[in-house]
Amino acid sequence: MSLPLLKLGAVLSTMAMISNWMSQTLPSLVGLNTTRLSTPDTLTQISPKEGWQVYSSAQDPDGRCICTVVAPEQNLCSRDAKSRQLRQLLEKVQNMSQSIEVLNLRTQRDFQYVLKMETQMKGLKAKFRQIEDDRKTLMTKHFQELKEKMDELLPLIPVLEQYKTDAKLITQFKEEIRNLSAVLTGIQEEIGAYDYEELHQRVLSLETRLRDCMKKLTCGKLMKITGPITVKTSGTRFGAWMTDPLASEKNNRVWYMDSYTNNKIVREYKSIADFVSGAESRTYNLPFKWAGTNHVVYNGSLYFNKYQSNIIIKYSFDMGRVLAQRSLEYAGFHNVYPYTWGGFSDIDLMADEIGLWAVYATNQNAGNIVISQLNQDTLEVMKSWNTGYPKRSAGESFMICGTLYVTNSHLTGAKVYYSYSTKTSTYEYTDIPFHNQYFHISMLDYNARDRALYAWNNGHQVLFNVTLFHIIKTEDDT
Repeated sequence: MSLPLLKLGAVLSTMAMISNWMSQTLPSLVGLNTTRLSTPDTLTQISPKEGWQVYSSAQDPDGRCICTVVAPEQNLCSRDAKSRQLRQLLEKVQNMSQSIEVLNLRTQRDFQYVLKMETQMKGLKAKFRQIEDDRKTLMTKHFQELKEKMDELLPLIPVLEQYKTDAKLITQFKEEIRNLSAVLTGIQEEIGAYDYEELHQRVLSLETRLRDCMKKLTCGKLMKITGPITVKTSGTRFGAWMTDPLASEKNNRVWYMDSYTNNKIVREYKSIADFVSGAESRTYNLPFKWAGTNHVVYNGSLYFNKYQSNIIIKYSFDMGRVLAQRSLEYAGFHNVYPYTWGGFSDIDLMADEIGLWAVYATNQNAGNIVISQLNQDTLEVMKSWNTGYPKRSAGESFMICGTLYVTNSHLTGAKVYYSYSTKTSTYEYTDIPFHNQYFHISMLDYNARDRALYAWNNGHQVLFNVTLFHIIKTEDDT
């Protein structure tokens, strides 16, 4: 009876403490502005025994980085099993009470998850009452049943932490937690004293381990795309808009480049708010026309494909001049190997957590996509990967953590259909749908600072939230 219940208490207490700690402390650790959280439907892909499981995403309404962490199971010893299991459960309830407040920061999602959780919690309340009535003779049986029920609830707890319910349901849930806490407190008082010092040391140890883990949290695998959020409606059907992923938190400048050719004007806005209102701060007249819509701003400079050539240009906004230009060897241009929609989208420049990339196609690779990592200063190709995916069959593509994600269409029914990892030089076919609200995407780029996809969707500038999945091995997981 003791060991499974201890594990149950440890996992649940850990979940609550992590949720509360992360909502207050994590933004200063990670230093990212991210978009609203969305979570994969299950957490059953990897056993909690393997290591920390982290589902992280974009940003909450206040612009703070939010992650959900499922800690690995712990092996705990106890001098008094009954006392320890009750202490763990009581601590879990107290921390869940704090976590309820975090729910008010989440945006409303699937209401059925909450209804299911509410029903399950009512069942738990009844079992605790049953345990209180006859805990001496039926303790083992009821706690085993409770463990099995909580195992069923485990996948729902992270979901509940991320979805905002309406005020009535939150009030009901708080009341049940208070009642449950009272029952546990009564049982605990009869069994023995609460070892606060021991619990405090466990919390400090957990915080230290979590901080160490979060320092390693830089990259992950794409799991879900949600949205879009329409920021503005402007310009022609085709264009690009972007922010600098390497800019400081206070620097939120937006750059706007309308049309896919016959244009040299870049418009700058000091913030998203200014962009929405049309309060332009500066205009740049580039020395060359650009081709396509696949430009990127990276570390204060604009990288774009020079019209009717396979030459890449690096233009400094601060200096107002070209810093470098280089021909991308063998790269097709001027609608030789564009994306499905055309528009001279032969060369796609993009950036992620790793650095600057060019995605294009060559005759030598039979028109299939080539991925090249570029030196941001000299534009030299540092390394290239030849994929087997035909460039003309791709709707759009973007890089996250060194992996290229390719969409199968720029029209309705779009989804991420194919991915290629430069780390392992392997590919896989995926099925990650996203909502193409305005039916024609001509630009789709990932921003590592915002953990979001910027898109130009038929004259609408929109954002998509992304959900990344991380596994962080700890020293105890060997």
